[in-house]
Amino acid sequence: MPDLARPPYLGEIPAPKAFRNAMRGFVGACSLITTGTGDMATGLVVTSGVSLTAEPPMILACINRSASSWPILKQTGVFGWSALGSAHQPVAERFSGVGGLKGQDRYQGAQWVTGATGARHLADAPLAFDCTVEEMIDRGTHSILIGRVQSILTNPDRGSLLYWNGAYHPLSSA
Repeated sequence: MPDLARPPYLGEIPAPKAFRNAMRGFVGACSLITTGTGDMATGLVVTSGVSLTAEPPMILACINRSASSWPILKQTGVFGWSALGSAHQPVAERFSGVGGLKGQDRYQGAQWVTGATGARHLADAPLAFDCTVEEMIDRGTHSILIGRVQSILTNPDRGSLLYWNGAYHPLSSA
């Protein structure tokens, strides 16, 4: 029986693998961040997205600096943010690298609209933000991406795609 007075993890700095495994216990809403055009079109799935402020409207996400999208995001200064709906698991898998797809190939099999910034958004996303990069703050292996929202697209009743314990979980709006 474990010693409940002092659990074994208290007081120990976790190893990176232990920390990543523990983070799987968080339920995250999946969002797609897209940037670049033509041969430079790319994107990635994040579960770290949150609202930052309503005045002015800003959002933030954490992006691994080793991600192939990171340098293009930094270069273009604009991005699309599409919340993923319950039917978007195939999109999430493509943009997460399942099947080895990269860049422009990840956009296949979905319908897209282009925002005023030139960034693409899923046409049937429950919610999409067209953003300019306000700031990118480097911490550890990641950058905290702060985006200023330029416009919003909404499609009610599309549900949500969640990520928990290493797997996607659709949440319907019904």
